[in-house]
Amino acid sequence: MSYDAIFSICNTAVLPGWLLLALLPRWKWTARLITSVIIPALLGLVYLYLVITQFGRAEGGFGSLSQVQQLFQNPAMLLAGWIHYLAFDLFIGSWEVRDAQRLGLNHWLVIPCLALAFLFGPLGLLLYFLIRLTAKKQSMVEN
Repeated sequence: MSYDAIFSICNTAVLPGWLLLALLPRWKWTARLITSVIIPALLGLVYLYLVITQFGRAEGGFGSLSQVQQLFQNPAMLLAGWIHYLAFDLFIGSWEVRDAQRLGLNHWLVIPCLALAFLFGPLGLLLYFLIRLTAKKQSMVEN
């Protein structure tokens, strides 16, 4: 299978997960597929395959920006890096939904966090932390 095909499959595979987290966070299939981390784990297996098949073949490394740039000149390693983002961002979105449910946060507050996590990873997590902190402070004031 080509790297372009793997890229397309993985990109497409995460979209239903994000939609389920945003629109149906309490549905049983959301829990089974997303919050149980099945989809992020499957992405992890694709990542593992790419890393194992390219181990020792790709130049570069993680010691400097130029080494990372050189590493990502290898299309398989670039794809592995992208899948890394897809898996971790979806995992973070899943955690945000589970944590918000546990804390009793309004899901409407979580939706912008999910959108940002999908598009800009850490910014969605940062927004969620701010909302979470604000909610905890309000809860402490009310008690």
